[in-house]
Amino acid sequence: MAAENKMGAMPEGRLILTMSFPIMLSMLVQALYNIVDSAFVARISESALTAVSLAFPVQLLMIAVATGTGVGVNALLSRKLGQKKQEEADAVAMNGVFLSVCFWLAFAVLGLTLARPFLALFTDDAAVIQMGARYVTVVTVASCGVFLLFVAERLMQATGNTVYHMITQLIGAGLNCVLDPLLIFGIGPFPRLGTTGAALATVIAQCVAMAIGFFINVRFNRDVRLHVRGFRPDGRTLEEIIRIGLPAAVQQSLLSVLTVGLNRILMPFSQTAVGLYGVYYKLQNFLYMPIYGLNNALIPMIGYNYGAKKKRRIERITRYALLLALGIMACGTVLFELLPVPLLRLFDASDAMLAIGVPAVRVISSSFCLAGVSVILCGCMQGLGRGTESLAVALLRQLIVVLPAAVLLARVSLTAIWFAFPLAETAGLLAALILHRRVTGRLLAEIPS
Repeated sequence: MAAENKMGAMPEGRLILTMSFPIMLSMLVQALYNIVDSAFVARISESALTAVSLAFPVQLLMIAVATGTGVGVNALLSRKLGQKKQEEADAVAMNGVFLSVCFWLAFAVLGLTLARPFLALFTDDAAVIQMGARYVTVVTVASCGVFLLFVAERLMQATGNTVYHMITQLIGAGLNCVLDPLLIFGIGPFPRLGTTGAALATVIAQCVAMAIGFFINVRFNRDVRLHVRGFRPDGRTLEEIIRIGLPAAVQQSLLSVLTVGLNRILMPFSQTAVGLYGVYYKLQNFLYMPIYGLNNALIPMIGYNYGAKKKRRIERITRYALLLALGIMACGTVLFELLPVPLLRLFDASDAMLAIGVPAVRVISSSFCLAGVSVILCGCMQGLGRGTESLAVALLRQLIVVLPAAVLLARVSLTAIWFAFPLAETAGLLAALILHRRVTGRLLAEIPS
């Protein structure tokens, strides 16, 4: 008889730490190389930093679609494994890979045709448009690294193999950090490519990590078998992956919508304000990535135990995840409140950027703990297959409240805009608490204690 997967047998506190820590560390490193990326670009010029900041929503949108696919594969695959349905689990994995390839091809076409018109929506500065368009074209045409890396990592996560996920991220992040200065500034035999070099460094690192991720799955992942020969896409499985993952994709894509909206609101103030928001977002990611890593580990744990009908484990796992998220966010709040100037100086911030950036960082960081609780409660609902409720919370946090509030507060001053974030996170937390209680009360009540 096969041994029970650790997601259904290991003590909950230990399970949270052993599964989440590798993902949190790898995503922390990923956030670090995003910071390094922008830090190098900022040393070209403020216009270069603005160009990359304006192009960033496109990357966010690709990550959103890849995340949605990954969440769908993650939740459905872990549930099939919990139900001991091996053939169906294998089918979920292969259909997830097929869906990722389709999304890569779609974004490659969009990047080749719409990069320049997209940048022209925000500025008429020809240099900024040219740098940004080249950046967008590179990261979309070579986006196979994003989409297939995400699905490869989710196959590891869904089966509890989070250490392998950490290995792929560490290799990709390390390679990006090495290639960035070489390709941006033209060190040694490498050409000086500026912002295009930053894009190339990113996609090369992602593609290498993707290849390693699939090698690890084929060679070491014993819980899922990937069979290309004889594979046929299954409409029902694809529909189920999309149904579960679509709310997560839309939820993640809200970051792209939010960034586009805020760029439009901030541009009338100055390009420095736009550059500041791009810098802040990279700094915020350094804190939020561990929370998203914890959330990514939580989804298969909840899904597996829901499939195995283990109610008490679901409740204890959620409790431990909330405590860990609050601890991380509390530390982040202290860091951002006390050290805004050194953090902004990492990006060669000018005096003008510091003048508007210090109050912005302090105001927004006051909402970190609220956001941490919301993210974990949403992850629990996603693991239970209720992505729609998670999406409703994200809509409140990242669209319905924050953008209208920012528009209104922009009439007061640039500093006032940043108060839209605490307002939105408060609304999101209230919604998350209500919806989580409703979902768990209905679904877990069906499971015997």
